[in-house]
Amino acid sequence: MSGAGGPLEERVGSEPERGSEPELVGSEPERVGSEPAELLKLARDAALWAGGLLLERFQEGEQRGVTSKSTPTDLVSEADLASERAIREMLGKLRPHDGFLGEEGGGEEHGSSGLRWVVDPLDGTVNFLFGIPQWCVSVAVQDERGSLAGAIHDPCRGELFTAVRGEPPALEGPRGKRTLVSPLREDLATAMLATGLAYDARVRAAQAKVLTRLIPRVRDIRRFGSAALDLAWTAAGRCDAYFERTVKPWDIAAGTLICEGAGLEVVELPEREDLPWGILVAPPALCAPLLNLVDNPA
Repeated sequence: MSGAGGPLEERVGSEPERGSEPELVGSEPERVGSEPAELLKLARDAALWAGGLLLERFQEGEQRGVTSKSTPTDLVSEADLASERAIREMLGKLRPHDGFLGEEGGGEEHGSSGLRWVVDPLDGTVNFLFGIPQWCVSVAVQDERGSLAGAIHDPCRGELFTAVRGEPPALEGPRGKRTLVSPLREDLATAMLATGLAYDARVRAAQAKVLTRLIPRVRDIRRFGSAALDLAWTAAGRCDAYFERTVKPWDIAAGTLICEGAGLEVVELPEREDLPWGILVAPPALCAPLLNLVDNPA
């Protein structure tokens, strides 16, 4: 598995030690303030903490407690639920008046502070269950304007993507920390795209038609299986653009903030027949030609 060979704490900066929840020593932990830097640190700590728990389960192999959600291929595991519980508990202790929206929580919890945490406790569940090291934890905090700070943690590679609104995003990993600036490709024919497919078979059939239009016009297309990581990798220049239908707020809350900070445009894909709402993330020069191909109902 990529990234193996050394404790995770050694690979991502000052990650909280596994086995003891960070920042929560004692019965009355010090609460976190509302400054963006403080919120980012909490998002970072929560993503790292949950990622460490998940990595232990992933390395153990067989996963238990697997059920399906919207379709038989839309899976949720006990690992998803345990990760969300851990994050929810941490945020509840340190920011008790904030709202919370998680993929597995069964509904939104409204707070009184004007801030809301949007969490995907395990993005890429199918990869996780099949032993494919392409999954992550995404944690973002939002105000009335949208995402304010966010973190995406890839435990298998020891990488952490972070961003605060209005500032350049960063990538922390085995090679240190660097600022993310997208290369902003201008030639569609040489662009590498990332995308995802829906769980519903009817939607997949419509998506196949879109891919048929795209394939002759771009360098290539990748389908990795984790929307949040697709966004982070696009910001890091590993893909030039990304689009996907059926994404949910927890899939994209941190990733779109990271992409915008790296200089990419984020535009909505309106709902079409058999094609649900989605997003497109691309360099400014590629947005119009990609929209013409991706959002063309013909």
